Amino acid sequence: MTDKRLSQPNILIIMVDQLNGTLFGHGPKSFLHAPHLKNLAENSVCFPTCYTGSPLCAPARASFMSGQLPSRTRVYDNAAEFASSIPTYAHHLRRHGYHTILAGKMHYVGPDQLHGFETRTTTDIYPADFGWTPDYRKPGERIDWWYHNLGSVTGAGVAEISNQMEYDDEVAHSAVQTLYQLGRREDDRRWCLTVSFTHPHDPYVARRRYWDLYADCDCLMPRVPALDFADQDPHSQRLYLANDYENFAISDDDIMRSRRAYVANISYLDDKIGELMTALAAMRMDDNTIILFCSDHGDMLGERGLWFKMSFFEGSARVPLMMRIPGQSPRTVSVPVSTIDVMPTLAALVGIDLDEIQSWTDGKNLLPFIDNAASATPVFMEYAAEGSMAPLVGIRDGDFKFIHCLVDPPQLFDLVSDPDEMQNLSGVPAYGDKMVHFTTLMNTRWDLERFDADVRESQARRHIVYAALRQGYYYPWDYQPLQLASERYMRNHMDLNILEEIKRFPRGE
Repeated sequence: MTDKRLSQPNILIIMVDQLNGTLFGHGPKSFLHAPHLKNLAENSVCFPTCYTGSPLCAPARASFMSGQLPSRTRVYDNAAEFASSIPTYAHHLRRHGYHTILAGKMHYVGPDQLHGFETRTTTDIYPADFGWTPDYRKPGERIDWWYHNLGSVTGAGVAEISNQMEYDDEVAHSAVQTLYQLGRREDDRRWCLTVSFTHPHDPYVARRRYWDLYADCDCLMPRVPALDFADQDPHSQRLYLANDYENFAISDDDIMRSRRAYVANISYLDDKIGELMTALAAMRMDDNTIILFCSDHGDMLGERGLWFKMSFFEGSARVPLMMRIPGQSPRTVSVPVSTIDVMPTLAALVGIDLDEIQSWTDGKNLLPFIDNAASATPVFMEYAAEGSMAPLVGIRDGDFKFIHCLVDPPQLFDLVSDPDEMQNLSGVPAYGDKMVHFTTLMNTRWDLERFDADVRESQARRHIVYAALRQGYYYPWDYQPLQLASERYMRNHMDLNILEEIKRFPRGE
């Protein structure tokens, strides 16, 4: 389907990191201080039931970019190479005349740090090599130097600067400068700018002015308190051990401070998004620009005692997704969708035919769902990284969610009657037909033994390569943004009169 809502739109994609989708419905929940996001929601198509392709940064982002699940991209974890031969939305748009730019995080692993983007304005915040590779051959192994731990929770509070803030301040500044540059139209091509922040990802620390916004907030404690270890499902138990829960005593005050800092950082992000919106409007490009807002995955935020991501529970797997499309009236699309649907949807919006790769694309075009011309279809998820012993798969279909792994008993939840996923229905006779349905979907979609073997092969190979490359001279893959000083501001090969004229916007006012 080629969409006729607009002609030759620009595209601004805003991605954040680890934003819990249960905090969004038709936009941010009312208690959140997020005026810019709320305004965006009021003018957007909102998808309140959107899921990540995989609840971990690198696999989620590769899936988002390509419209393919990790079993197809082979980006199983945060140290798995994203192959250069896999087309992303940046490739598709660039092939069709778009200037494609990335500001911020995308957690690409491997020597290709562009994946279709013509330029990047910043380096990444996380490493590009194979150092964070899990190992299924060592079940229960905990690697302290890079695994999450609950120090993020016990250390939550106020900070005026942090590693994450330093990064996102730079991302926002570079993105605003890019919008100014694009608005001056020194390059007449349509453009797609992806701005990818690392907040509200842990550690849970926030600047005082955002922290203070939530001084009287009464929405800071989890709905479901921590469960005893024995009452957790096997995968959650593994996450407990992987994240070193045993060595931390988490108090209610720790939980409240962590969640307060987390929502404060949503407000921090909202200010950054406001800067982007202001620049877009100032350069008179807002009327012809698609704006898409989403997250890579969520954060459990202490629900049932779990933190961070790495599971298919709603807090971890559900994410916000909003699209402001010029010419499209705002609405809410309630059917379950996925972040892997973004790539084919963008293609449809600008008239790009994906027939050449449709057979190898997992995502679907969402425009028929916006137009009420399509029925709900199952949403698939995968996870094969730290805290697992074999790949996990998840399916959301209708009101139900199904989760399975070769080493664990299946889980089935009715998300309407049990939104907190407290009652596993997989062994309840009345739900036998549902189990048959989901088991059939699973077996049609996946060969789990083959999936497991592929992950183990990938891990084993990467452990060897990483160890080898760290011996002797080491050439890092981390992206180095280039700035040609001789082409900036005024230099003697330029005409000052022309320079001053073309760098001014608007002109003649």
